[in-house]
Amino acid sequence: MATIGYIRVSTDKQTTDNQKLAILSHVNDHLGGRVDDWIQVQASTRKSEQKRRLDDLKASLKTGDTLVVAELSRLARSVGQIAVLVDGLVSRGIRVVCIKEGMVLNGKRDMKATVMLTMFSLFAEIERDLVSERTKEGLKRARAEGKLLGRPKGTTSSKLDGKEEEIQGYLRKGVNVANVARIYGVSWSTMKHFVSSRGLNASL
Repeated sequence: MATIGYIRVSTDKQTTDNQKLAILSHVNDHLGGRVDDWIQVQASTRKSEQKRRLDDLKASLKTGDTLVVAELSRLARSVGQIAVLVDGLVSRGIRVVCIKEGMVLNGKRDMKATVMLTMFSLFAEIERDLVSERTKEGLKRARAEGKLLGRPKGTTSSKLDGKEEEIQGYLRKGVNVANVARIYGVSWSTMKHFVSSRGLNASL
């Protein structure tokens, strides 16, 4: 059973020292062991999971291992993304420790984990509602200003039709196309085409 420390900074002007020290101190004081391996990343949460090395992190963790992060925001940008990631790890029997939040999930579906993940899901739903509300307000303003909205002529139908406002909301919030595709259970290419053909704004 290994203990893995995950550290992420957004730019090369930020240092990993504070996160590393916090993780080392916590592991020494509370987990009675040492950090067996580190994953250190320089990437914004706007970047894909691959660039943030979350794929490497998930692949390196095995049942019984412990993941330690200085704070939840190091893992993802939104509550929804954090909920999906943490739920997946706990389901695999991986212990998750977030120092700043004082959160310890022991890699099993006990009452504490269930309550925590339920709260994550609730906050994620509130977050989506807020994004949707802001998106609707933005569309209302756009219509009032006479801007053309809706599907461009010549576009084909998609199972994502009707979800334009939600998807636009995620994109405006900084969720990249790959993660939006995961949320809706479609491929990256499908989401990229939908975003492009519907005139949604995103950094592809």
